[in-house]
Amino acid sequence: MSQSKNYIAIDLGASSGRVMLGTIDGHTLSLEECYRFPNEPIEQDGSLRWNFQKIFSEIKMGITAAVKKSGGNIESIGVDSWGVDFGLIDKAGRLLGNPYHYRDSRTDGMMEKAFAIMPKREIYDDTGVQFLQLNTLYQLLAMSHANSDVLHKTNKMLFIADLISYFLCGKVFSESTIASTSQLLDVRKLEWSENIFEKLFLPINIMADLVQPGTVVGFLKEELQSELGCGPISIIAAGSHDTASAVAAVPAADQSWAYISSGTWRSKSPTL
Repeated sequence: MSQSKNYIAIDLGASSGRVMLGTIDGHTLSLEECYRFPNEPIEQDGSLRWNFQKIFSEIKMGITAAVKKSGGNIESIGVDSWGVDFGLIDKAGRLLGNPYHYRDSRTDGMMEKAFAIMPKREIYDDTGVQFLQLNTLYQLLAMSHANSDVLHKTNKMLFIADLISYFLCGKVFSESTIASTSQLLDVRKLEWSENIFEKLFLPINIMADLVQPGTVVGFLKEELQSELGCGPISIIAAGSHDTASAVAAVPAADQSWAYISSGTWRSKSPTL
C-alpha cells in the first residue's frame, strides 16, 4: 500500500488568502482548508498598498496549521496570487517598502505616455496582453517618470506570488505565467521584451530570471523550519498566476478542450 503524500498550496487573492493541505493517497486527491485570512489594501503615504508583513505573517500561521495537520509530513509548498503587482528588493535582499496595489492612482495617464513613445499595436504584438492601466508596464513606467528613488535602489522586481516564495526560500525568480500578466514579456520568445524596455527607458536589469511552472526553486529557510515546526520542505514555482493554476487543474485529458476565464487577466504558458 502506497504511503500518502502531503502538499501545501498558498492561494492569494486580492481580497482573501488561504492555505490548503492537499493529500494524495494512491490515485485520490483530498483537499482541506487549513487557514483563511482577509487581504485588504492599506493607505500609506497617500497611496494604496499591500500590507506585506501582515500577509506573510498570516501565511506562516497557515503553514504551521497545515504542518500540524499532516504530522510534519510535507513534500512541497507552492504559491499563486493575482497578477501584475510586485515587490522590489535591494542588493541586500530587503523589501523596499510595501508593494503598491494595482488600483493605486499613480498609473493615471501612464498608458497615454507609453503610447506617445511606442504604438499600441507594437506593444500588443510583443505581449498579447489587453490594455489596462493597472498592468505592471504602467506601474513601472509611473515609477520611472517620477524618478523614483526606490526604483534606483532596486536590485530585482518580484511578482507577489514569487515574492512570497522568495521570503520562504531566499531564491529570486520570476515564474512565466505570472510574468505574462505584466505586459513586459515577449510571448513569442518567452523572455522579457528588450524592445519594450529599451523604447520606454525601463530598467530590464531588475527583472528576475524566468522559470517554468513545476520548477523546484529552493527549500524552506532553516530559520523558518524552526519557527514553523517542520523540515527542509521544497518550494515549487507553481503556476504563480492564480488563473494558470486554475487552468492546470481542469480535468481534461486530450487536446480538444477549452476554458472560459471570468477574471481580469489571461495567463499564457507553453506548459498548459
